[in-house]
Amino acid sequence: MSTEKALREQLVEICRRLYDKELIVATDGNVSARLGFDRFLTTPSGVCKGFLTPDMLVEADSAGQRLAGELEPSSEFGMHLAIYAVRPDVLAIVHAHPPTATAFSVAGVSLESPILTEVVLMLGAIPTTPYATPGTPEVADAVRKAASTHDAFILDHHGAVTLGRSLDEAYYRMETVEQTAKVHHLAHQLGGAIPLGSRHVAALEEIRRKMARDRAEK
Repeated sequence: MSTEKALREQLVEICRRLYDKELIVATDGNVSARLGFDRFLTTPSGVCKGFLTPDMLVEADSAGQRLAGELEPSSEFGMHLAIYAVRPDVLAIVHAHPPTATAFSVAGVSLESPILTEVVLMLGAIPTTPYATPGTPEVADAVRKAASTHDAFILDHHGAVTLGRSLDEAYYRMETVEQTAKVHHLAHQLGGAIPLGSRHVAALEEIRRKMARDRAEK
């Protein structure tokens, strides 16, 4: 695992990328990473993530209590903790508000249909969780099921969440979610998205399982 100094710098860089690509605006979004088994770094509440500095990050424990830092942890850090609890393999979480993916949720259109080979290979699917009021325990309850089986999912009317074994992986998965939504949107404008056939999906899922086994054996 990275040193704390390096992890702080990387987390700030990820936030800048999210802001520069307009996956978050104003004080939207939150990002966290594991420092240890029960120690985490998280973005602070009420601050524009595009202009964070490493010293502004908050260290917190698995109960959500601040251990170090001048600012308060994100109001949605409880959602992150719920995910870490069901996914011990996850080392980083990104929550952003990618506009196209969020628009699909607002319109009640799912991104779960398998239309892109790379999404089936890398993410499996992108489901949408039930609606929950932001910043409340309802959000943690809503994400546990999706997080236990998926590395990316949409929060109904409230952006997207991606998980990773590193901050970079969680970030790139957020880029993939938004790109998938853009392709869906263009396909609908051209007459509708045609899902991959079940035989093709099964073959891609087998490759995905093999890739997961290979990673586990390293």
